Amino acid sequence: MRIVVLTKPVPDPASGGEKLGPDGRLDRAAVPAVVNGNDEFALEAALKLIEAAGEGEVTLLSMAPASAPETLRKALAMGATRGVLVTDTALEGSCAVSTATVLAAALRDMEYDLVLAGVDASDGVGGTVPSAVAAHLRLPYLSYAARIEPDMAAKSVRVRRISPTGYDLLEAPLPAVIGCTQSLGEPRYPSLKGIMAARNKEIVTRSLGDVGIDPASVGGSVATTALLDSRQPAARAATEVVRGSAAEGADRIVAFLADRRII
Repeated sequence: MRIVVLTKPVPDPASGGEKLGPDGRLDRAAVPAVVNGNDEFALEAALKLIEAAGEGEVTLLSMAPASAPETLRKALAMGATRGVLVTDTALEGSCAVSTATVLAAALRDMEYDLVLAGVDASDGVGGTVPSAVAAHLRLPYLSYAARIEPDMAAKSVRVRRISPTGYDLLEAPLPAVIGCTQSLGEPRYPSLKGIMAARNKEIVTRSLGDVGIDPASVGGSVATTALLDSRQPAARAATEVVRGSAAEGADRIVAFLADRRII
């Protein structure tokens, strides 16, 4: 089984240092980068599928700055086989449309049975790239996966998808693209052996020319989204402590909510 996991380096959410640059874009140099959290869940799912099958390989695919290999090493340390990085200065400021176009172009030169991706990225929270990649490649897209069950003999995959009312059961032919949720299982910690092995694992770097993309067709100059305004959130109001008996507290809370109801 061959699985490609779409992986994005993002500013570390735990750093608290994210800020916008003068151009309104996220200043990625201001904080250290980490592997997008939801992509780690997708990678964990891929590794479990390979382990269950007893054979196969997991390839990371990322569109990111040239510094990304340092971040991708953690994902390789978790157990991925190799990495592919598409990087080019022309990609700076790319929107989701450009990102999906580039990733799909890179995938056309790769062999795979499944493409897994986190449902969204912590720096944009758009959640549109996996489905757009599937549309570019004209592949089935199975979203919000809580369980993935490939059948290599039948060349199909079944997914248990989270829905507002419970779960849907989806089935599609291979190859397919799957949007992965945290219900697939907690990502493993890289072992010391894995960390040492990751140093020697291959990360292939490809330019836009290598994947057949015109630099003028992607990047900030043709982005379909733009920042119009930004502002700090309002300061948190003073808290009110309710004291007294349970009945008195309940009455005070009901009155508090009633005073603030919209309808």
